[in-house]
Amino acid sequence: MRKYITEFIGTFFLVLIILTSGQPLAIGSTLMVMIFAGGHVSGGHYNPAVTLAIWLRGKITVNEAIPYMIFQIAGGILAALLAVWLTNMNMEGKTMDLGDTTLKALVAEITGTFALAYVVLNVATTRGTSGNSFYGLAIGFTVFVCATGLGPISGGAFNPAVAISLSVVKAFAWKNIWIYLVGCFGGAIIAALVFNFINVEDRMVPPLPKTD
Repeated sequence: MRKYITEFIGTFFLVLIILTSGQPLAIGSTLMVMIFAGGHVSGGHYNPAVTLAIWLRGKITVNEAIPYMIFQIAGGILAALLAVWLTNMNMEGKTMDLGDTTLKALVAEITGTFALAYVVLNVATTRGTSGNSFYGLAIGFTVFVCATGLGPISGGAFNPAVAISLSVVKAFAWKNIWIYLVGCFGGAIIAALVFNFINVEDRMVPPLPKTD
């Protein structure tokens, strides 16, 4: 349970700062410090797409991955509701509508999530970088650069929990949620496949579900 609570907390603060700040540097920094704070407990995923990539990497079981995702989404939704209450945020007429740019937004989400998951897999799950102290900084700055460069195109979720949470408070349009789910999970799957192809010595098969 402590792993799931850690994932809840990390995702909570990530979404809270996304909505109250909106600044890529603040968002990336929040992810960085939450990874340093909780990485030793849960791995510091704070993102269902990252959890999927790490499962495909073989570092987590499916029985762990599903609760991770549930707690991440729950933490994000609670943070979104708190952000609206704290800031008196009114998204009426301000909901991001991708219009006829859905294909570009989809590609942006795939690309950004690929970069994020690829970095996570390489700095946090390989023998060559085991015991390093830079992984939180590397992951946080990946979010910073992707949010800066790709955020204006798609909204820069790169995280299904973020996309769902922002849709709950109408920052994102629900009709576009498929873009974020397909884009984020798709980018994560591609990252895991590329990682497993390149890092042959670290390749692992996802473990089978635990049984009694």
